Amino acid sequence: MLPLESLRVIAVEQYGAGPFGTLFMADLGAEVIKIENPHDGGDMARSVGPDYLDNGESLFFHAFNRNKKSVTLDLSKDTAQEILHDLVARSDVLCSNLRGDVPGKLGLTYEHLKEHNPAIVCAHLSAYGRTGARADWPGYDYLMQAEVGYLSLTGEPGGPPGRFGLSVVDFMTGLALAYAVLAGVTAARASGIGQELDVSLFDVALSNTNYLAAWYLNTGRQQT
Repeated sequence: MLPLESLRVIAVEQYGAGPFGTLFMADLGAEVIKIENPHDGGDMARSVGPDYLDNGESLFFHAFNRNKKSVTLDLSKDTAQEILHDLVARSDVLCSNLRGDVPGKLGLTYEHLKEHNPAIVCAHLSAYGRTGARADWPGYDYLMQAEVGYLSLTGEPGGPPGRFGLSVVDFMTGLALAYAVLAGVTAARASGIGQELDVSLFDVALSNTNYLAAWYLNTGRQQT
């Protein structure tokens, strides 16, 4: 028996960061049910190349979505919301991987869903969080690497900035999502009350500069 076999997760997610987080839950036995919009091709990762299986399916998509189930729902429709609410009533977690202002518009927050399941844990991954001046800003890994300063730390001394070859901020934020979800579920199972959780690409990227910040704030050292 795998450790998360008692966990059911609804995932409104796409591309890398969110799917990477729920992938770990699925690999540990959780039932992860992806919700994809039937009108835009679903998860955009389904079309990401350069390599595909013989049936045309993206290897990139499969790398992030093994062991998951999928349903198609247009969450802007009332009938789809009814299906979502039925799923929520029988699930432990709802994860979203969307622009920060979108979960509220689609009814994916704890305030929207607690009447259907008071113990539901709603975990949101976005570029800059769901509050503040940049809540409605899109964002992705390489932008965060640049904004937080990773590019100035990477490459040869005296050379041009360089980015990581992997989407390292996506991966770290996905892991932060999984960690937050397990903490939230532990609390919900003890109290019977769910909660709202937020992780963002920017916050996680910035937090990983902690020792560089400690150097600068205490000694003035600027790492380049």
